[in-house]
Amino acid sequence: MKARVHITLKNGVLDPQGKAVQHALGSLGFAGVDEVRQGKFIELQLQETDREAARQAVEQMCRSLLANTVIENYTVDLDV
Repeated sequence: MKARVHITLKNGVLDPQGKAVQHALGSLGFAGVDEVRQGKFIELQLQETDREAARQAVEQMCRSLLANTVIENYTVDLDV
């Protein structure tokens, strides 16, 4: 089973990497970009075949290591 985890900064958390990308885009002539928020995308190939057990395992991975839940939100998508 494949798990896809999208991790983004919570609203109100400053995003210096996003600001740097926004500035670089402007320097390259890409006008009209009002804001850039940068996140992470993680893909996991799991041996688990039970969908609920897989979701629980990935949720625990996110809380333990993959996401900083103080400043980040995450979503988990599973493909069989």
